[in-house]
Amino acid sequence: MFIQTETTPNPATLKFLPGKVVMERGTADFRNAEEAEASPLASRLFAVSGVTGVYFGYDFITVTKDNAEWQHLKPAILGSIMEHFMSGQPVMGGTSTLAEDLDVDGEFFNEDDVTVVATIKELLETRVRPAVAQDGGDITFKGFRDGTVYLNMKGACSGCPSSTATLKHGVQNLLKHFVPEVQAVEAL
Repeated sequence: MFIQTETTPNPATLKFLPGKVVMERGTADFRNAEEAEASPLASRLFAVSGVTGVYFGYDFITVTKDNAEWQHLKPAILGSIMEHFMSGQPVMGGTSTLAEDLDVDGEFFNEDDVTVVATIKELLETRVRPAVAQDGGDITFKGFRDGTVYLNMKGACSGCPSSTATLKHGVQNLLKHFVPEVQAVEAL
């Protein structure tokens, strides 16, 4: 099994491409070992000393580290991913932590803004998320209130030094252009 790696704009996060589907539908974001118990693969990755975050996309895994060096972590992470896929275990266990299952809960917006929110979500789905996924991350809608769109940053986007620029100069400008009601974009 050959696993490719790619750098991301976040120096603390690497993208791993196992050449297989990781998540058939949705995404999963694990910020600690307790959350990772829902996934045999995420649990395996959190067992590597220095791993602080794991994110699963359709065909990739992003791993976030603390201040450890990639040259020391990368072999252990590659080994963990390879062992997992060779074992035949599922990526996710019985309890679901799919982003599409979780993200709808906790969304907030005024019922009068349902058309605006639908447009915002469509733009995020078609224009923003595919580009961000190439960098090993994800951005999902959380809410819209008083002209401000609230987004959730995941994977390589979470804690990325360039995420503010992505939000303000990329996503905010795109949404303001297509949706006049949008005045600002903020990360939660």
